[in-house]
Amino acid sequence: MFNELPSNFDFPAMEKETLQFWEDHRVYDQSLEARKGGKPFVFFEGPPTANGLPHPGHCLTRAMKDLFPRYKTMTGHYCLRKGGWDTHGLPVEVEVCKELGIHSKEDIEAYGVEPFNRKCLESVFRYTKEWETLTRRLGFWVNLEEAYVTYHKSYIESVWWSLKRLFDAGMLYQGHKIVWWWAQGGTALSSGEVGQGYREVDDPSVFVRFPIVMDGRAKSLFSPGPQDQGDSKINASFLVWTTTPWTLSSNTFAAVHNDFDYAIVHDEETGERLIFAAALVEQIAKKAKKKSWKIEKTVKGADLVGLSYKPPFDYYRKRPARDLVTHAEPGIPLGDFRAPLNSDAAMPYVLWRVLHADFVTLDSGTGLVHEAPAFGEVDYDLLQQERKRFKNPDSVPLLCAVAPNGKFTDDAPPYKGRWVKECDKDIVRELKEKKAYSATVDIPVLLHQEQYRHDYPFCWRADQDPLIQYPRKSWFIRTTQFKDDMLANNEHINWLPDHIKGGRFGKFLESNVDWSLSRERYWGTPLPIWVCESCGQMEAVDSYDALVAKPGVAGLEVWENAKKNEPSLSDHLKVHKPYIDAITYACHKCDTHAASPIQSRAVGGRSSRGGSSARSHRLLVRLRRHALRPMGLSACEQGNVRKPVPGRLHLGSPRPDPRLVLFADSD
Repeated sequence: MFNELPSNFDFPAMEKETLQFWEDHRVYDQSLEARKGGKPFVFFEGPPTANGLPHPGHCLTRAMKDLFPRYKTMTGHYCLRKGGWDTHGLPVEVEVCKELGIHSKEDIEAYGVEPFNRKCLESVFRYTKEWETLTRRLGFWVNLEEAYVTYHKSYIESVWWSLKRLFDAGMLYQGHKIVWWWAQGGTALSSGEVGQGYREVDDPSVFVRFPIVMDGRAKSLFSPGPQDQGDSKINASFLVWTTTPWTLSSNTFAAVHNDFDYAIVHDEETGERLIFAAALVEQIAKKAKKKSWKIEKTVKGADLVGLSYKPPFDYYRKRPARDLVTHAEPGIPLGDFRAPLNSDAAMPYVLWRVLHADFVTLDSGTGLVHEAPAFGEVDYDLLQQERKRFKNPDSVPLLCAVAPNGKFTDDAPPYKGRWVKECDKDIVRELKEKKAYSATVDIPVLLHQEQYRHDYPFCWRADQDPLIQYPRKSWFIRTTQFKDDMLANNEHINWLPDHIKGGRFGKFLESNVDWSLSRERYWGTPLPIWVCESCGQMEAVDSYDALVAKPGVAGLEVWENAKKNEPSLSDHLKVHKPYIDAITYACHKCDTHAASPIQSRAVGGRSSRGGSSARSHRLLVRLRRHALRPMGLSACEQGNVRKPVPGRLHLGSPRPDPRLVLFADSD
């Protein structure tokens, strides 16, 4: 029955012989025909990106994928195996950027989104033959002749159908998220991508004074104070540590731990008082070469919560509060702005106060954590907790002196237009020269500086570009709504090995947060949410036909003109940028006299029923392996995109913010 094995077995030759046997006898087709009428088992491949060559890692994943449909076929299931091609996303954009010799989102927009996306389409099937050959050589039984393609209109509409149902069920919503941000490329990276780019770097480690505002409660900490000077002349600061000096311009709070002991340290040489963790006094004294420090007393962190201080930079503190808090009274500087709490407690200063945070540790630093919520996930969570204490949560603004391109904005005038991490040295120099107290007391803001070696993430596709944490608007699915159900279901799964249940997978479920599915890029599936820029009404559509059937639809000529000028243009592009961005339709909620606070900022467009004009922003999202997760897109392009029209629904967001995208993952 079996052929005798040769003494010198040629495995590659055997593989080719077996493959040829399968092909000659239609073994795969026969396996399907034999199971017709059986219980179906559906297999859609998580598709590869065909604009990159396959590598050995793909062999392993494809071999593992093949196990499941083969097993199900042997158990009698009718298992159609649908292959696919991932034609969207950052990998495609990166390859096209390399070809064009460009790097940033600004470069892409200067080149033009329309021609850029056409280049992406030309790129996506470059290595199809190599992928097909690899797939067959591996013996991976999957239907490639009828593969699904992620840029095809039918695929995009299947995503729209799913998202509309989530939106209508109240499970798709928009909010902020702190992400690891590739500023030069203008996109967020997933945790997996971030993990690929860590390497050891030396960053400046600075110990900075935050001068305490000497109100009655603060003065009581130092009594009996230096009697020869009087309490009003006490020079005292919180001592704060950071390895990101560039974030100090956006400082919002300082955090302590309620249960830690904090020392009030008297510098007998200068008369200054410093407050920081008692457990770290000896260590920091050695760093700063201070032999004149003496601990006067210790207090609990809880005794410091609520105290106010002056931040290292006054960029925001001196600005009118109304610039950042729309309901603030005119003429009040942000540093003097107070707002009512939900409780009956006296109104506190909104910003530059000491808060409690569980994440404060004594492993390093000073036991006081510099809080710039725009640049840290736990810091942003702390901001959100603090907002809940106020009657109007919008009373607490998010301070961010950095633009999405990673350069300082007008909010930090001395460093405007410069890449943040390049400014660290100049910022440290300024802290060294800047006085912490009055002009007659020669004590600088900077206490001590050193280098700190640690692991830091760089973009894995551009290894000279460091990532920064940055706040982005994102669309979320409320996965936390099903957290308890998922944990309960996990208990009924027979995990092998069994420690996975309460270990890796169990911990993953326990730490579940709402799923951010948006990324800010150009080549991807549009998130199908149309927003009225007059009244804020949002609607989701589930197909292109449903969209063009809307009342008063306009903007279709942008695609029609492009197709007329270039008849060979793929019809699938009509659901992509920039053509989809141009489509608007009449809002059923606005009346003919609907108005908007930004009526004077109308940006043009054809007249319509009601409302005022405002700039429109489109949102794209990305799909990975049959599941939604982040990838990216950009701010509003000019030119081919129709400007928003009052009283009409536009693809986009109700507030100025970059768009987002939905792609399908590579292997």
